[in-house]
Amino acid sequence: MRAADPAALSAWYRECLGLDADEHGLWQQGAGPTVFATFESETDYFGSRAQRTMLNFRVRDLDAMLAQLRAAGADVDEETQDMEGVGRFGWVADPEGNRIELWQPA
Repeated sequence: MRAADPAALSAWYRECLGLDADEHGLWQQGAGPTVFATFESETDYFGSRAQRTMLNFRVRDLDAMLAQLRAAGADVDEETQDMEGVGRFGWVADPEGNRIELWQPA
């Protein structure tokens, strides 16, 4: 991921989302599903059209994670979305403006 300040952005992901990657970027995620989805090039789903991809992280408790991010001063979207049989979704922007999706599986 490109960043104006890679060290600061890595620290934000570690401190706010618990992504504890080593110096090579390696991190172990818990067992479970991972989503890979493609979207039309004109989609507004990612927020800015300049953003070509969006990270999606599984969370145990979406409401608690969104509250934790708000308390840390993060730019959290007020909207959440429920998808029958899939789970709940919420969004936050990292300090460099990248929209991130948080997913609490059903």
